[in-house]
Amino acid sequence: MLPSQPLSEPDRHKKIGFLIATTMVIANMVGTGVFTSLGFQTVGIKQPLTLLLLWVIGGLLALCGGFCYAELGSALPRSGGEYHYLTRLFHPQVGFLSGWVSVTIGFSAPIALAAMAFSQYFYGSLHIFSPGLLATAIIVCITTVHLFELQFGGKFQFAITLIELLLIASFILCGIVITPHPVALSLLPCRANLSLLLSPAFAVSLIYVSYAYSGWNCSTYLASEIENPSSNIPRSILTGTGIVLLLYVLLNYIFLRSTSIGALAGQLQVGLLAAVNILGPVGGRVMGLFVALCLVSSISSMVIAGPRILKVMGEDYPRLSVFSRENSRGIPWIAILTQSAIALLLLWTSTFEKVLTFVGFTLALFTCLSVIGVFILRVRRIAPPGAYKTSGFPLTPILFLGLNFWMIWYLLKERPMESFAGLGLLVIGIIVYNFIKRSPAK
Repeated sequence: MLPSQPLSEPDRHKKIGFLIATTMVIANMVGTGVFTSLGFQTVGIKQPLTLLLLWVIGGLLALCGGFCYAELGSALPRSGGEYHYLTRLFHPQVGFLSGWVSVTIGFSAPIALAAMAFSQYFYGSLHIFSPGLLATAIIVCITTVHLFELQFGGKFQFAITLIELLLIASFILCGIVITPHPVALSLLPCRANLSLLLSPAFAVSLIYVSYAYSGWNCSTYLASEIENPSSNIPRSILTGTGIVLLLYVLLNYIFLRSTSIGALAGQLQVGLLAAVNILGPVGGRVMGLFVALCLVSSISSMVIAGPRILKVMGEDYPRLSVFSRENSRGIPWIAILTQSAIALLLLWTSTFEKVLTFVGFTLALFTCLSVIGVFILRVRRIAPPGAYKTSGFPLTPILFLGLNFWMIWYLLKERPMESFAGLGLLVIGIIVYNFIKRSPAK
């Protein structure tokens, strides 16, 4: 029987509060996706209103998921996110597969993607060092920062996220006020918009947008290390997601207002293109560095959150116990180094778009299972008195599940190779689980 509670509760001085938990949610979300994915979306969608609706719908979808995870995190406040929820509510094997996906690609791949984008923006601004060297160096440096102690890493995260939000707000203001040659955008609804909303291109693009919003559940991965988790996990998820929804819609409006859809199509450095058109070549390079700083914040939050899943799995499975080891300051250093090593491997061997599609498909499966877990939680009445309840239940989880299953279906049709690669990863996870579970009970 797997333990339902942490084996040892961290000392209070190691814990983080609501503000830092919220900044981690924001930083985990605001990263690679919003500064890169519009270039992929404009390949198949040419209508500005439809492109903005993608980000509105994606944000509402994230909020629906956030409501559900807020209830799960409040009722089951242990680190590990989906791994813990699916273990408790479904079966240890389902939880293990979720943890397996999170450990192998769930955090490592987004770290690699953010490092790729960081290197492109940094190199595009200063033209010094090679992109490969820059991407490798940023992962190594941020990993080193978070090997010391949680409070130090949390303060670093808070500071860099605050700078990130100020820079994004400044960029949006510049885009509204000083864009020299704004693109005329038609934002009135028409029949073409409706037909695009039901198209395969929209469904696949929504996967990219969902990836950009991923991270709204960040605080659930280190629930055991958050003060008053039953209250602060829901607050951090919903506050962070609401802020990011507003920022994303405004950012993409600025991208479309400053740069033509034809110029954006297929481009990775969307933010840099828009910055050059708004501020000129010099100002654009400076803004490119600011975007790179935003990506540093995203990488940092994932380096903090991801290894906590591997740590909890190490607590539950004796053959993985090495990953639960902590240093004198309570940091799961082996888990952190392992995740960063996988991220570096993905960085050196994969292309951006393939990794993005692969990650989006696989993570969507377990996110949907976790949201289904809210119904199981209600039936079993596991939640303690006073735990948060999902707003709009049962419509909120039904809407989340409906849209996600729709995206998964179209992704299987439109991107079969990446989708089946994700299913192949699950098969490997089943083999690993059947080896791991044979370990004698603790």
